[in-house]
Amino acid sequence: MKRTLCALLLALASWAAHADAVDALRDFIRDVKTGRAQFTQTVTSPDGAKKKTSSGSFEFARPNRFRFAYAKPFEQLIVADGVKVWIYDADLNQASSRKFSAALGATPAALLAGGSLDADFDLAAVAPKDAAKDGLDWVQATPKLKDGAFKSVRVGFRGKELAAVEIVDAFDQRSLLQFSQFSAGVSFKPDAFRFTPPAGADVIEQ
Repeated sequence: MKRTLCALLLALASWAAHADAVDALRDFIRDVKTGRAQFTQTVTSPDGAKKKTSSGSFEFARPNRFRFAYAKPFEQLIVADGVKVWIYDADLNQASSRKFSAALGATPAALLAGGSLDADFDLAAVAPKDAAKDGLDWVQATPKLKDGAFKSVRVGFRGKELAAVEIVDAFDQRSLLQFSQFSAGVSFKPDAFRFTPPAGADVIEQ
């Protein structure tokens, strides 16, 4: 009986720790107004057979401004200035843009850099038995918009620090972004999230 009770208490304590991840995400959205981190992204095919890895840096400033700068294996820039989202491919020297509201909505980038968390996502703590064995506390964020580009997003925290984001898209492709060297409260220059297409670049605006 005592062993059963102890096991139950341990299970409840473990669940409580993971449930706190929902609060960690809410606190992150509410309190962390700016941030910077390095990231490694691993994209896995639906059958798990193929993997592609890329890396770069991520910066954000609420509301709705962020910069993903991919450095390897090729250079690509994704910049949101609060009005538009720009994607620039250095190899092709091609830039495309869309209005922020049309490009993001209930997407992972909006979740991290936006402010309408509960309006766009249903949140639930990931049960300990379902959580990855990586020492992180995970939150499942399911977009309220059905038939969108993403089925689900999981956000992983190490304590209060953002550590990872795992995305499953509409085709069951899985993308895992692992963050390192995260810094909160970063001061950015006024033009940090402004993008101007380089001279001679093909520009496509939607």
